[in-house]
Amino acid sequence: MSQVPVESVASVEVALAHASRLLDSDPALAGEQATEILQAVGEHPMALLLLGKSYGIRGDSVRALEILDRLARQQPDWALAQAELGIALGRARRGEAAVAALRRAVALQPDLPQAWRALGDHLTAMGDSDGADAAYAAHVRHSTRDPRLLAAASALHDNRIPQAETLLREHLRRAPTDVAAIRMLAEIAARIGRNEDAAHLLERCLELAPGFHAARQNYAMVLHRSNRPQEALAEVERLLATDPHNPAYRNLMAVVLCRTGDFGKAIELYDSILAEHPDQPRVWLSQGHALKTAGLRERAITAYRRCIGLDPGFGDAWWSLANLKTFRFNDTDIAAMRSQLQRADLEDEHRLHLDFALGKALEDRGDYVASFSHYRDGNALRLARVPYSADATSARLQRAAEIYTPEFFRERAGYGVVAQDPIFIVGMPRAGSTLIEQILSSHPQVEGTMELPEIISLTRALRQQGADEGPARYHEALAGLDADAVRALGERYLENTRIQRKAGTPFFIDKMPNNFAHIGLIQLALPNARIVDVRRHPLACGFSLYKQHFARGQDFSYDLDDIGRYYRDYVELMAHFDAVLPGRIHRVYYERMVEDTEAEVRRLLDYCGLPFEPGCLRFFENARPVRTASSEQVRRPIYRDGVDHWRHYEPWLGPLKAALGPVLDHYPEVPVFQTMQ
Repeated sequence: MSQVPVESVASVEVALAHASRLLDSDPALAGEQATEILQAVGEHPMALLLLGKSYGIRGDSVRALEILDRLARQQPDWALAQAELGIALGRARRGEAAVAALRRAVALQPDLPQAWRALGDHLTAMGDSDGADAAYAAHVRHSTRDPRLLAAASALHDNRIPQAETLLREHLRRAPTDVAAIRMLAEIAARIGRNEDAAHLLERCLELAPGFHAARQNYAMVLHRSNRPQEALAEVERLLATDPHNPAYRNLMAVVLCRTGDFGKAIELYDSILAEHPDQPRVWLSQGHALKTAGLRERAITAYRRCIGLDPGFGDAWWSLANLKTFRFNDTDIAAMRSQLQRADLEDEHRLHLDFALGKALEDRGDYVASFSHYRDGNALRLARVPYSADATSARLQRAAEIYTPEFFRERAGYGVVAQDPIFIVGMPRAGSTLIEQILSSHPQVEGTMELPEIISLTRALRQQGADEGPARYHEALAGLDADAVRALGERYLENTRIQRKAGTPFFIDKMPNNFAHIGLIQLALPNARIVDVRRHPLACGFSLYKQHFARGQDFSYDLDDIGRYYRDYVELMAHFDAVLPGRIHRVYYERMVEDTEAEVRRLLDYCGLPFEPGCLRFFENARPVRTASSEQVRRPIYRDGVDHWRHYEPWLGPLKAALGPVLDHYPEVPVFQTMQ
C-alpha cells in the first residue's frame, strides 16, 4: 500500500484515517504518513499520536516515549494520549509509570478497552488480583457493542454470576461462535470452580480464534489451576512469543515455573518484574517465597522485609518471616506487629497472619501465655473463613475402610502399572515428612519433588465420572473400573508427574501427607510404589499444626478438637490398611528417627530396596529446593528440641487430648478400634 500525500487528499482527516489503517499492516509506512501530516500542518495531536504508536509497534521505545510523553503533557485531558503513553511505558518496562498513565486514561474516558486490558496486565504482574479482575471485566464490558453481551458483561463485572450466565447462554444459542461470549462464560465457570468446563470452553474459543490472546491467557491460568502445568507452560510460551515483555504473561510464567520446580527461572522473571514494579509488595512476597524454596534464605528475608517496608500491615509477609522457623524477630519487629494489630481498619486476612507471626515471635522468647493467645486468635479468624466438618471427614475415611477390604484387592490382583518409581510419603502434616523426604532425596537414586497434587487430581476425575448419577464418591467410581481403566490411572499419574523429575533418577518422592486417605487408589493403580507413613507424637504433631498457618488444604488444623479427631481418624484408617495389606506400608516414628538416626535410615532404605548411602545421614547438606514449612529446619542436622516443645503449651491442650482419646494413651502403639474387631 503506497503512502498518500497530504496535498492530494481532501482533508487532513482523510490522511489521518489512512495512516491509522496502516498501523496494523505497515507501521513504518503509517509513521511516514504521520510525519508528512506533521510537516504540512504542524504539531497536529492525532498525527503525533499515530507517529508515537508507529514507533512503539516497531519496537523503538525511546522515540515512542519521547513523542507520546510530550503529547500527554500538551494534552493532559486527552484520554487517548494518556492511554498510548501508558502502553508505551509498559513496552519500555516502566511499569509504575505505565499504571499511572493508564489509570488517568480510563478515569478521563472509561470506554477504552485496550487501556483497561493493559492496566489489567500490569495489575496482574503487581499481584493485585482484585484490581486486575476489575480491569479485565471493564475491558470486556467496553469492547462489546452488542446490547445482550453488554448486559452480560455488566453483570459479570458486578459479580452477578447467575444473571451473567443466563444472559450468555441465551446469547450463545443465537450466536454459538461468538468467541467473546464463550470466553466470558469460561470466566464464570472458572470463578465458581468448574475448571474443566472453563478449559473446554476456552479450547473452543481458541479453535475459533487462535489469535485471541486474552482467551489464551485465561486458558493458561485454568490449566495451571487444574494441575496441568506442562500444558500451561506451552500456552504461556505462545503468549510470550507474541508479546515477550507483557508483565502479566511473565508473572504467570513465574507462577507456573514455581509449580514445576524451576525456581531459578522463576526468580529471574520476578527480578525483571520488580525492576519495572519495584513498589509492589505482593510481587516481593512472591519473590520471597521462590527464594526461600530455592534455599536463598538471606535474599528471601530481604524480599519479605521489602514487602513489609512498602506495607507494614501486610500480614502474610510477617508470617513468611516467622515461617522460616529459624528466623528470630527483634524488639522493633514485635512492636511493629503489635502496632498493626491495633489498627481498626486492618483486614482479617492480614490480622490472622500477624497473630500467627506474633505467636511464633513470643514463643521464641518463652512468653508462652501471650504466644498461645495470639495462636488462638489467629486460628479463630482462619476457621471463620474456612468452615470445616470433622463429621464429614470421619464419614469419608470410614467409607474408604468399608470399600478397601482384602477381597477388594484379591479380586483386582494384577491391576495397575508395574512401575516402581514413586515413593509416597504420607501421614499427618507437621509429623516430620519433610525430614524423611530430605533424607531419602540425599540418596543418588532418589529425587525429591514436592507435595504433588496429582493423586488429588485423579480422585477429582473419578468423582466427575459419576456426576451424572448425583454426587459421586470416588471410591465407588474406582471400584467400578476394569483393569485397563485402572492401568490408565497409573499411567496418567506417571506421565503428569514427569515434569517434576529433573534428575533422571529411578525413584522420585511424592510427599503429599494427606495421600494417606487415598492408599486404596495408590495400591490399585501403582501397586509397586513404596508407601512411607511418618508418625509423630499426637500432642507434638497436633500443636505444631495448630500454630502453623497453611495457605490451603488443611482446614482441619484451626481447632484443637478438629485436629485431635483428624489424627484419630488417620490412625484408624492406617490401622485398617495395616490389616488389609500387611507389611505394605513402612512406618517411621519421628522420635525414633531423632534418637537413633542411622538405624532408622537403614530400615527406611532397606524397605525402599536401596543400598545404604552415608550421604543420607548428612541430609542437611542437600541443597535441593524444599517447598514446605520445614524447609529451613531440614537444612540443619537433626536436633531433639522439637520433640517435647509442645509441653510448654500443655495447659491449653485439653480439647486436643480429649479428642485424641485412646490414640494418645497408647502412642506409639495403636488401640483396637471398633472397625478392626
